[in-house]
Amino acid sequence: MAQTIAEQLVAQLVDAGVRHIYGIVGDSLNPVVDAVRKTGGSAKGGIDWVHVRHEEAAAFMAAAEAQLTGELAVCAGSCGPGNLHLINGLYDAQRSGAPVLAIASHIPSPEIGTGYFQETHPDRLFVECSVYCELIQSPAQAPRVVNAAMRHAIADRGVGVIVLSGDVAELPSSAAFPALVRTAAPVLVPDDGDVERLAAAIDAAKTVAIFAGAGVEGAHDEVVAFADLLGAPIGHTLRGKQWIQYDNPFDVGMTGLLGYGAAHAGIHDADLLLLIGTDFPYEQFLPDPSKVVIAQIDRNAANLGKRVSVAHPVHGDVRATLARLTELVQPKPDRAFLDRMLKKHEKLLGSVVGQYTDVDTTVPIHPEFAITVIDDLLADDAIVTADTGMGNVWQARYVTPGPDRRIIGSLIHGSMANALPQALGAQYAYPGRQVVSISGDGGLSMLLGELITAVAYDLPVKVMVFNNSTLGLVKLEMLVDGFPDFGVDVPSVDYAGAAAALGFHAVRVDDPKQLEDAVRAAFAHPGPALVDIVTDPRALSLPPAITSGQVKGFALAMSKVVLHGGAAEAVAMARSNLRHLRGL
Repeated sequence: MAQTIAEQLVAQLVDAGVRHIYGIVGDSLNPVVDAVRKTGGSAKGGIDWVHVRHEEAAAFMAAAEAQLTGELAVCAGSCGPGNLHLINGLYDAQRSGAPVLAIASHIPSPEIGTGYFQETHPDRLFVECSVYCELIQSPAQAPRVVNAAMRHAIADRGVGVIVLSGDVAELPSSAAFPALVRTAAPVLVPDDGDVERLAAAIDAAKTVAIFAGAGVEGAHDEVVAFADLLGAPIGHTLRGKQWIQYDNPFDVGMTGLLGYGAAHAGIHDADLLLLIGTDFPYEQFLPDPSKVVIAQIDRNAANLGKRVSVAHPVHGDVRATLARLTELVQPKPDRAFLDRMLKKHEKLLGSVVGQYTDVDTTVPIHPEFAITVIDDLLADDAIVTADTGMGNVWQARYVTPGPDRRIIGSLIHGSMANALPQALGAQYAYPGRQVVSISGDGGLSMLLGELITAVAYDLPVKVMVFNNSTLGLVKLEMLVDGFPDFGVDVPSVDYAGAAAALGFHAVRVDDPKQLEDAVRAAFAHPGPALVDIVTDPRALSLPPAITSGQVKGFALAMSKVVLHGGAAEAVAMARSNLRHLRGL
């Protein structure tokens, strides 16, 4: 019997090393799903179909797998609403640089353009969140489009989308498929003139600071050694944290709204700021180029000068560029600036970030204390996912990175509800590693059904729910903008009870003295486990540098709360954050 286009597609995926597809079955997708069935599953060298509860979760799972492994991951959705649900997770994959292939099935090909049941045009819809998106219309075209989609996803580090009607998928294939070829990553060597000009600028500067992003992956030791040569403090972005913060005696924390420590002071007080491998988007947290000389090293030339005026741009790999700079620059023996920033950083860690980590008797539980307990119990090679919002703040400030520990989130796209499905994808990618989701109750509730996926496949994910019955970061954003918080609070939900009913090991904790034992038990449980931590909804996340406008806005918002009869709420919020505010 001749092979169908669907069977050929699945054969191409097997040949490319794909071992599972995340998705939900549907009529237009049936030929592909049946072709997956015929492979016998990954245990027999084929592909597993991973049945999720929402296609958005499927895309997040694939994106997490791709981010962590660097390998192609696959998700699929049926026609119309099915593949539309993929789009949010695919946006996240695209912006995170995750090589993902999305299979978007289509309505019957003769009906396209007639307003048919469930008709959409995925070949148009997915263009913005992909590096490649094409409609397959014939057997001769199919294998080349599939190959091209995979190649683009891998080479361009993004999403490749193939759109395939069910009736076309059932047609006999008529062409052999091309093998998916791969090469090792090349080294991008910078221009000598650019490097020499940057070296001269560094030598001319009395003090230098480094601000590192995700582009320093694989160059940790080189960046630290270069900082040592120059006596330069190293600040980092949220995405750069996992690659540069560990084993780094020159670390001064992170800037931005989620920031902490002396990074803000370091990058503003230096004579020259060196941006390394970062496309940090918040220019309000970067220094004025008229006051600080700014240089930038990036593999992507489009990032150079994108956010702020750069006097010395260098296009090249971080390791190759630093190797050449090290040969050219003169050591800076004066460590006064570095020592001052390190002392400031230590003081800020103790007075702001460290204020709540010793609160083991306060009720409701302070989230900073909760995340510190979790961090202390994490495995050295744990994978941590964090929901966008306050969960991301707490992991950014308190989860300790390491050479074998990974931390991911929706760090550029900024979607809610990412942590749980990302944790499921991470657990599929690394079944033997500890995977921990730092979930907010708002994010968890959006894709709560994926708890069923964890139970269905007995994935031993550990879900730590920071349950404050409010959208905490949105509340803070309202307050600093001068608005009284409104529409952010929800009724209290017993997520432990819900999880237990679904088959989780689950416990609800409202006493801080019981938290460590609860987390230990969850981590020790061989299957999926959830700890529902009732945290203080009034606990705030304050950035390391607060503008007068933010202070004014917060005061105005509190005045409005009091004027509308909320004096008790204003007093309670002040009490919850008194020590934090004193540390500023």
